[in-house]
Amino acid sequence: MAFTMTTQRNLVASALAIGCASTSRAFTAPSPSLHPTSRTQLCSALNNKSVEGNLHGQGSCFLPLLQNDEEYIAPRIVQIAGAYPGVTASTYLYLSSEPPAELGQWSYDFSDPNGPQLGTVALPGMTSVYETKDPVVIIAEHTSLGVSLPPQIVDPVDLIVLCDRSKRYFSERKFLVLDLEGEGGELRIAAFGRKQEVPEGATILGQVSFVQVPWLPNMQKKKSGFMEEDELF
Repeated sequence: MAFTMTTQRNLVASALAIGCASTSRAFTAPSPSLHPTSRTQLCSALNNKSVEGNLHGQGSCFLPLLQNDEEYIAPRIVQIAGAYPGVTASTYLYLSSEPPAELGQWSYDFSDPNGPQLGTVALPGMTSVYETKDPVVIIAEHTSLGVSLPPQIVDPVDLIVLCDRSKRYFSERKFLVLDLEGEGGELRIAAFGRKQEVPEGATILGQVSFVQVPWLPNMQKKKSGFMEEDELF
């Protein structure tokens, strides 16, 4: 699915999606078996480390989760061919497009899958996204945040974590993005019941606005209301 992009892709990425770099390669929505390289680069550093503070469900701290269902249609990141009148046929035909994400999932768009994992992702139009003043997205394995998924899912699943960098202050039981001393600048996400529980020397760099969980084929489908169908789920 690799394709070459122009500077116009940079414009649409910044205007229509949340991201950190211009885009040139797309990755389809996450599943337990997809993107082992990016998953390792993004999240493996959290494995085998002690966690400061609470994860999801611990100490009465709960992430604001958005669970997709099998009918969820993700927004698409689409290139802009220019301003009309003035659009040329060569530019119009040169731009590449990519297929939509599978139902229940979403699409990533990374500039370089072999380099730093900076890219864009389209987020749904909802209040929590709109009210996030200084947004940035982190991709995290569900186990690193303590999010429970059905027991038949044994491999890590990528979640979208929307963070608001404008909220650089403590809030009780809200999940904070922390820069801890002695961690070499590597971020941690955790919640605390009291401010005194935050590790000494930690810098709060933001708060989690919401976490989007994909729907995967082995998850339970939305109830239809008909017993004959629901028994299959």
